[in-house]
Amino acid sequence: FERVGRGLQLNGAGERVLDYCQSLRGSMEALNRELVELRQGSAGRLAVGSIMAASPGRLTNALLGIKRQSPLLSIEVAVDTSDRLLAQLREGVLEVVVGRMADEHAGDYLFRPIDDEELAVVAGLAHPLARKRVVTLDALLAHAWVLQPPGSPMRTLIDQEFRDQGLALPRGLIETGSILTSINLVRSSQMVAVIPAAVARSHAEHGMLRLLAFRFQRRLEAYGSIVRRDHALSRPARQFLALLHQETAPGPGSSFSTK
Repeated sequence: FERVGRGLQLNGAGERVLDYCQSLRGSMEALNRELVELRQGSAGRLAVGSIMAASPGRLTNALLGIKRQSPLLSIEVAVDTSDRLLAQLREGVLEVVVGRMADEHAGDYLFRPIDDEELAVVAGLAHPLARKRVVTLDALLAHAWVLQPPGSPMRTLIDQEFRDQGLALPRGLIETGSILTSINLVRSSQMVAVIPAAVARSHAEHGMLRLLAFRFQRRLEAYGSIVRRDHALSRPARQFLALLHQETAPGPGSSFSTK
């Protein structure tokens, strides 16, 4: 600690100690829950976090595959933005995250890429821009926006897109990490939202929304599986990772240790 006035505040070393303590507490709580379930006759427990972009394909297939292998395995799936999922991974609440990793955390985790994530701007079926062959950012600014909260990789890319074109962010934003909430808002209004293209195409094919003819100049970095370097993976976690990456050719230095 460092003394500030009459009080104390954490210094850099104290913050690292706190990180490790929170990580240890989360790991012990997760271990306790798993042991309880094993005593009750289950096949263990797996806690996974994922960004929405992975849900329609890779995540769903891996979850179905591991349930075929271990029907009694208890699985918890959290869907959120990468930054929030990494916080839960760091605390031991999650064992595996399917998401995107910021450079500042690279030393604490093992990352194995899966795929790039393309973004799409979506609107309701009756939106004035729904049938335009070309949509500009200026045209989009005439409408209210739904965006992910600041700090997420998707929001960072969108903020940079506006800066690149010398434009200010739309006023009166609705900010939410929930893709479902974003979709419901645009379907019931003339708002526009930015969501993963894989999710947007799936909903557009079912006539639930319209992909607008706007393309971002930037692309998000690849997402992939993320695990802690200091944490021994459980057997279900290793099985899940094998299923998640079975269609992906391994890259140099990207293999996970099973020891």
